[in-house]
Amino acid sequence: MPRTDPQRGAIYAKLHIARKELALPDEAYRDILCRITGKSSAKDATTPALERVLAHFRTLGWKPKKGSLSSSDKPHVRMIYAVWRDMASMLDSGGTREALRAYVQRQTVTPDRPGGITAPEFLDGMQGRKVIEGLKQWKARLERGLK
Repeated sequence: MPRTDPQRGAIYAKLHIARKELALPDEAYRDILCRITGKSSAKDATTPALERVLAHFRTLGWKPKKGSLSSSDKPHVRMIYAVWRDMASMLDSGGTREALRAYVQRQTVTPDRPGGITAPEFLDGMQGRKVIEGLKQWKARLERGLK
């Protein structure tokens, strides 16, 4: 059964990193997977179940490294960065982080917040959805212009 959840690749990577950093032998890793997910293989487990495994690894002392800002715990922030990365090659800016921040700031200007919000990480869910929808529409316009 193919998985289309974009988070799965990142979760697999984190599982393997955590397993290595915790020095878990294969038998112990599979035991944890089976106990938490009911499956002996990560590919057979659901995404929420794998997130529970990662949470368990944190209780064992694993601390994920902050590699990039797109590794946020907020799904809408990860989605904003994912759509932005998809658009990067079509943008004059090349998809720099500064350009994304400028876009987010323009999209979040309100009477209460005349300066907007300066970064995706500071958005709440509703604001994040608005930015995501704007990015998707912009991406669609770019794709139509390139085809």
